[in-house]
Amino acid sequence: MAVNKYLNIHNYLNDKIQSNEFKDGKLPSEHELTALFNVSRNTVRRALDLLASDGLVTSVHGKGVFVLEKQPLNFLVGGLQSFKEASEYNNLNYHTCIPLFENIIVDEELSKETNFLINSKAIKMFRVRNIDNENVILDINYFNSNIIKGLTKDIAYESIYDFIENNLNLKISGAQKIISIEPACPIDKKYLDLNDFNLVAVISNYVYLDDGSLFEYTQSRHRPDRFKFSTFARRSYK
Repeated sequence: MAVNKYLNIHNYLNDKIQSNEFKDGKLPSEHELTALFNVSRNTVRRALDLLASDGLVTSVHGKGVFVLEKQPLNFLVGGLQSFKEASEYNNLNYHTCIPLFENIIVDEELSKETNFLINSKAIKMFRVRNIDNENVILDINYFNSNIIKGLTKDIAYESIYDFIENNLNLKISGAQKIISIEPACPIDKKYLDLNDFNLVAVISNYVYLDDGSLFEYTQSRHRPDRFKFSTFARRSYK
């Protein structure tokens, strides 16, 4: 399938970018990549466009595609990655604590918040993210139990997205993200090392599979001094 082909090219180039193998900062040409992977130019361009959307490369007309200089980001809010992936990518000293993990039935109030169906089954969990010996992020997660089957607390300590993609063989498509600044609530004060802060940055995520199914609603609540909004925007030309 062409989808698998362009993702294979994306993953191949991404691995080499992370390993700093392009010493001159320039990727192989489209012609070289089409020959290497035996695919069309359109397939190569889809892979390069995805790398550009990730904020990893930029195309210079007439010269080629170049790796962008890395910036010291904690999280790329415009992307869709697990906490484990983001932390390892940024070489952060981190660990996760899960003080709450329970099976629930979605009531009317929770349905309005999560967009899950009333009376559907879900897993609710709190995951406290400790970075450099401070609790700075609280993830309040809800997962649709009819879609994400077999999810356990042990899996949640590692990477739920890895479990979804490699054990359940489901494809995560994308997420709607809503960012707000809110007063710290009692739950924030209980689980986060807020110091003198009385506000938190909140990212609400509605996450979908490639068939359009909503499988996750998460509120990621950040201590403001450790929160950085970062996305990569591309200017389009007519």
